[in-house]
Amino acid sequence: MAARSETFPVTGYYSRLLPAAAAAPLRARPLQQQQQQQQQRRRAAGAPGRPAGRRQQPARRAAPRSMGLLERTRKEWFILGIVLVIAVAKLEPAIGAKGGPLKPEITITYIAVSAIFFNSGLSLKTEELTSALMHVKLHLFVQIFTLVFFPTAIWLFLQALSVTPINEWLLKGLQTVGCMPPPVSSAVILTKAVGGNEAAAIFNSAFGSFLGIVITPLLLLLFLGSSSSVPFTSIFSQLFMTVVVPLIIGQIVRRRIKDWLERKKPPFGAISSCVLLMIIYTTFCDTFSNPNIDLDKFSLIIIVFIIFFVQLSFMLLTFLFSTRNNSGFTPADTVAIIFCSTHKSLTLGIPMLKIVFAGYEHLSLISVPLLIYHPAQILLGSVLVPTIKSWMVSRQKILGLGSFVPFLFYGVDIHDKTE
Repeated sequence: MAARSETFPVTGYYSRLLPAAAAAPLRARPLQQQQQQQQQRRRAAGAPGRPAGRRQQPARRAAPRSMGLLERTRKEWFILGIVLVIAVAKLEPAIGAKGGPLKPEITITYIAVSAIFFNSGLSLKTEELTSALMHVKLHLFVQIFTLVFFPTAIWLFLQALSVTPINEWLLKGLQTVGCMPPPVSSAVILTKAVGGNEAAAIFNSAFGSFLGIVITPLLLLLFLGSSSSVPFTSIFSQLFMTVVVPLIIGQIVRRRIKDWLERKKPPFGAISSCVLLMIIYTTFCDTFSNPNIDLDKFSLIIIVFIIFFVQLSFMLLTFLFSTRNNSGFTPADTVAIIFCSTHKSLTLGIPMLKIVFAGYEHLSLISVPLLIYHPAQILLGSVLVPTIKSWMVSRQKILGLGSFVPFLFYGVDIHDKTE
């Protein structure tokens, strides 16, 4: 009887108070038995015919590896294209240089740049931005960080680097990186890959691109000055004709053929990238055709390290700011903030540099840091996607559990237990 009086309360009293805790071991037993039975079945089925199957496994694994390499090449074709066009420009710079057969002073300065922004106007889905319009605090944070804090911090950093033997034109190029607006695509793609606030990323990328049309040239002129051969009014008139007008026309055309665009889904990104490769090619043709320009390897290597340092530092800074107490940002918002605040647009940047710094013989050297920053931000972002996603999911679980904690306590009948 004593044994019964000791065991009965365990199954009756405590299971009534904590049914989940008491029932968990009981539910685990059938699961364990099922797992053991499945393992026994696999062993029994694999014993007679397993060796033949194992011999065929390496052949099956070889195909996915080759397919993975091909898929990776397709994804990174633009970065490979940058390397290729620079190499071609080095071999025969006279073709794409100013006054050469391609006539870049007309085909690139006007036609190619206008084509990029017309394409941006066609592809920009401004009607989707209304869903994220009300998150004003997040938008202000991203735009102020990108267009005010970023260029100012880079300028202060470069004051310290000015006493070093690093090439001064590469340092000026770092300042141009800081003045650039956020990109239209890469920040959105990485935010979506993590599972962050995609609507906020779309809004800030598009809105930042619009702001960049006006603010970026002003920042470039403020921090670096302009070529003496191109007056201030000429720069902005050319910007208006080759950037603003094509962008507006693209938006007007989009509204008229919106259904066709949604149905056919033209490769806007690939088109802009191909035109951008042409701009990069002619820029480096000008560089290699000028014998007075010499780029030392030491400066280039140091610039690469500085770019990765700046990206990591600013990503950490935006993370700390957006996750502090009473910030008002969710983990999904933080993901969008990290990518949108630290990424810079190559598509908008290179054409603007061609306009603002027309006549600079060192234009290509000024462009080098931006050409490095673009693949670096994609590479670094892709590497950090699993880490950021893991943090976001765990953070959301913690916040989710926090909201359910009172129910766990309310489910325990403390009065019955104390009685």
